[in-house]
Amino acid sequence: MKIHGMAMFAFGGAWWMLATASPSTQPATQPSTQPSTQPAKELTLDLGNKITMKLVLIPAGKFMMGSLESEKERNNDEGPQHEVAISKPFYMGVNEVTQEQYQQLIGKNTSDFKGPSNPADNVSWDETVEFCNKLFQKTGMSVKLPTEAQWEYACRAGSKTRFGFGDEDDKLDDYAWYGKNSGNKTHPVGQKQANAWGLYDIHGNVWEWCLDLWTDSYENAKNEDPEGSDKTYHVLRSGSWANSAGSSRSACRIRYSTDDRYQNVGFRVVVELK
Repeated sequence: MKIHGMAMFAFGGAWWMLATASPSTQPATQPSTQPSTQPAKELTLDLGNKITMKLVLIPAGKFMMGSLESEKERNNDEGPQHEVAISKPFYMGVNEVTQEQYQQLIGKNTSDFKGPSNPADNVSWDETVEFCNKLFQKTGMSVKLPTEAQWEYACRAGSKTRFGFGDEDDKLDDYAWYGKNSGNKTHPVGQKQANAWGLYDIHGNVWEWCLDLWTDSYENAKNEDPEGSDKTYHVLRSGSWANSAGSSRSACRIRYSTDDRYQNVGFRVVVELK
């Protein structure tokens, strides 16, 4: 027996009712089984003990790396300015690595300016690589220091000015801790305004180690995903609480040896997409 959308049948001395599809009913659309090809805009890494690290997606693209000779407070090692392609998107830490995060993975805190939310300072390049390796072991993610090109690209966030927000020093107070406003110390991360891509303290607070070996200029630099070549020194970017406004410019760069440790030096990490 059939009624609208139902079928009746006898079994074991009782009538049972079974729902059936109406002849005019179209088959339900099945959800796609194809995985999304778009990476998430944010990534959160679990470091354990309820400590996490937030990263934001930086899109692939092109930018002009370095500075023009006419830029105020420019240094000769910032040129020649040249176009660079970042061929793949990547995640970058929203903040500089904090002392809480560093101690969770390394088991000690060697920073001079103590505070769980302050950036880890007084860390060598070798120690930052150790942190990245431990975070890889913890999460399975490809965690590294940013290349110099990745760092400047993310800092600029599409801008072509001295800083990510414009050219004027007097606006730097809104974005950075530097010599004029820091009180000669680091400050908890994330208190100033973020840049256009959501990165805090990308100007100032502490210098940030990069993966690259140093080069004295960009004269023979690659135009896609470049890295440096010096075997002794590594690049640092960002400026710090101890430096002038000019040191926080997007193109400004300095160098230290891999085992150098200073109270105005820290780092942030990137996660590369597979």
